[in-house]
Amino acid sequence: MIAKAEGKFLRISPSKAGQVITLLRRKSVVEAQSILRFLNKRAKEYVSKILKSAVANAKVKGFSENQLYISKIVANPGPTWKRFKAAAFGRASPIEKRTSHIRIELDMETKGPEQKAESKKKQKVKAGIKELK
Repeated sequence: MIAKAEGKFLRISPSKAGQVITLLRRKSVVEAQSILRFLNKRAKEYVSKILKSAVANAKVKGFSENQLYISKIVANPGPTWKRFKAAAFGRASPIEKRTSHIRIELDMETKGPEQKAESKKKQKVKAGIKELK
């Protein structure tokens, strides 16, 4: 892990933030930013802000955006705000306003997990071609 950033007590449910997060897992920072730019979800605002913060933290350490990929991204549940709404016959019905904590960790892309798998496949293909000759 090179850099990390965390947004706490964000007013969005972890499940809704998780829809955006699953799109970004194991992607390069540049690719993740382009995905977020064209996404039509409310959670993208929170996630893009946290991603920018993590990239800024990495730049302080001397890394560029092109070298980084998202190694870990999670949306954990935060505290739930409990409210009540008037219901029929003088009753009250509960409302739960969920919050979440979003955490992003960045790492070097020199040998990211996807590239390792691709390089192993390429080595197998090259070995197979050599055997055929």
